[in-house]
Amino acid sequence: MRPGNGFLGDVVVLVGALIMLAAAPARAQPAAAAGNPADQLVGLDSIPELNVAALRQQAADRVKSKADPVPQKRPPIAGELLKLPQFRFDVLFDPDTSIIRPQSYPTIGRIADALYDPRLLPYTFLIVDHTDSSGRRDFNLALSQRRAESIRDALVTTFKISPKRLQAIGLGEEQLQDALRPTSPVNVRAQIMTVGKVP
Repeated sequence: MRPGNGFLGDVVVLVGALIMLAAAPARAQPAAAAGNPADQLVGLDSIPELNVAALRQQAADRVKSKADPVPQKRPPIAGELLKLPQFRFDVLFDPDTSIIRPQSYPTIGRIADALYDPRLLPYTFLIVDHTDSSGRRDFNLALSQRRAESIRDALVTTFKISPKRLQAIGLGEEQLQDALRPTSPVNVRAQIMTVGKVP
């Protein structure tokens, strides 16, 4: 019996389709982040003056004005974020969407476990999503905002983290994690940062 004829052919076609789906391009995922997220999120010394809406607007204004067109020469859009306790992690999304792929839920679950750690219960957090410099800056900025919100939504709805404890911002390619290699997969890693105390 040749592939494509009858039941066996259907099975061969189905297996082939599944292999192609698994191999479909998604956000690159470097090796899983090491260490306990809770250990990396403790240690907020002072509460930063952080206005997430203003940062979001600042990133949008910079993209709109086409300032700093060369990725390697862009200063950080939010330098204060670099000093905060943080954990970097990888989340796979369907291409050009904010739909989280199922294999990323264990990583998000690890973060949720950390947020339930007694040392972190009094704190609030910021989810920050990034992109590399492939594609258009405005698209990357909007996509990273949707993806940051998608991670936040998963923590709230699936893992029951209080929404009062989480904010989300997408910085697109405006704050590359490896500015010397703007298309490197490391630039698409997300971060969670300790930013304040629960009101």
